[in-house]
Amino acid sequence: MPGGSIYVPDADRLHGLSPQVMYEQFWRKEAKERWKLRGIKAAVGAVAGVALGYRFELPAPVPAGLLLGLVVGVVDAFMAWRSYQATAVWRGRRRGETITGRLLRRKLGRRGYRILGGRAVPGQASADHLVIGPGGVWVVDNESWDPDTEIATYGGRLFLGEKYGSKEAAALVGVATTLAEVLSRESGVPVTIEPLIAVHCGKLVHGADRRRTVTAEGVTLLKPRHVASWILGAPRQELDESQVEVLARTAARVLRRMS
Repeated sequence: MPGGSIYVPDADRLHGLSPQVMYEQFWRKEAKERWKLRGIKAAVGAVAGVALGYRFELPAPVPAGLLLGLVVGVVDAFMAWRSYQATAVWRGRRRGETITGRLLRRKLGRRGYRILGGRAVPGQASADHLVIGPGGVWVVDNESWDPDTEIATYGGRLFLGEKYGSKEAAALVGVATTLAEVLSRESGVPVTIEPLIAVHCGKLVHGADRRRTVTAEGVTLLKPRHVASWILGAPRQELDESQVEVLARTAARVLRRMS
């Protein structure tokens, strides 16, 4: 099924269970198997450590081997936990806008950027984050797809799994265009706004250039931790301190804050 998850059989969908619920059930069900495999990996690491200890005539080969086995087990547990936590927004356990907003404020705040959260033109457009700074203006939306969805571009088109992502891209491009028109008119400072999508869950399929982004149909998709770096590394226009202040005050005044 396009955009579907390998963790969610079609029969379970028919029973009304969401992909998120099925994912969590699968995770809990497989806990014993993960611990069993982790124990095997740790044992192999310990044996290899002891063997290497004797091979290189270490003073305490057995403790060294046991330590290596422990490290292998801890690393495996950490990687499993990290993989599960990466789906937290998709599962509804964390809010994507909170995560991205914190990252933006921490990395951009001290560089002269203003970050406004949850702003909207009533009846027209809304954005999770509006970023205004010396390098220009950006809107950042937060999205999360199931863990198996591959996000890629082919022939200039955006794909979300096996589905086109044109609808999602066009919506955010429209938001950026509307906000740019409003800010330019109300502040007297002409601006263009670049739309970005912070992807909290889903697989970004990078091109041959190995960049950490997927760009198609007017939008750039990237992981939340890379948004600030993208903004700093790809300025769109030069704004001085007074222009940044005017734009930020104008946005705070004319754009309604979403709850």
